[in-house]
Amino acid sequence: MSEKVDVEEHSMTARVLAEIWGTFVLVLGLIGAAIFAAGFHEDTNGVGILGVALAVGIAVLAAAYSVGRISGAHFNPAVSVGLAFAQRMPWKDVPAYVLAQIVGGLLATTLIYLIATDGPLGFLLMSTEAGFASNGYGEGSPGGFGLTAVILAEVFFTALLVWVVLGTTHKLAVVGFAPLAIGLTLTLIHIVTIPISNTSVNPARSLATAVYGGAFPMSQLWVFIVAPLAGAALAGLTYRVMLNRKGD
Repeated sequence: MSEKVDVEEHSMTARVLAEIWGTFVLVLGLIGAAIFAAGFHEDTNGVGILGVALAVGIAVLAAAYSVGRISGAHFNPAVSVGLAFAQRMPWKDVPAYVLAQIVGGLLATTLIYLIATDGPLGFLLMSTEAGFASNGYGEGSPGGFGLTAVILAEVFFTALLVWVVLGTTHKLAVVGFAPLAIGLTLTLIHIVTIPISNTSVNPARSLATAVYGGAFPMSQLWVFIVAPLAGAALAGLTYRVMLNRKGD
């Protein structure tokens, strides 16, 4: 994510395609693990929370190393917004990146939905009735956490993610290790916050699942747009004070 490269040397078309692909891989890995492998719906030997958290970390590693040198590997509207607030990305590029990330996420969940249509009897209905791995608070929270808890978690952990992105992609950071650090950070974030909100920290991911999760996840989607973007703004605005040297 946001690897230390001069993305301006690539056309916006190339960067948009890279963001679509990278977000597709991220959401496919995360939501695919949650829907098909987690074992939430029945008493199975599923991968559980730890497996889903590892899946998203691995997906980010794969996507970032494959196309990071083209687009900077944001794969998340919150990362793009945070970089813009930190003056590490032109605001004029943000809309194209966000649109690409939304498209990539929706393509991933659409593929998962199509696979689920040919699953075992009742699998698709069970998955959609369970929210299709959507985010939520209150009744929509895996652990029953309320709105305040979910907002606090989403704001802080998105800020943590963006701070790590900004720090590991700084011009003075060690080259080549940003995807690893960011992937491990996302794994940690998911381990902690899946029980709270089913972990968003990424509005594109939240929209992609709410579309197939039904009316209830859609009614709560606003939280998973506003809170991650607020966390991104917090990280971006404090970045130059916390991580930059004077004059950087």
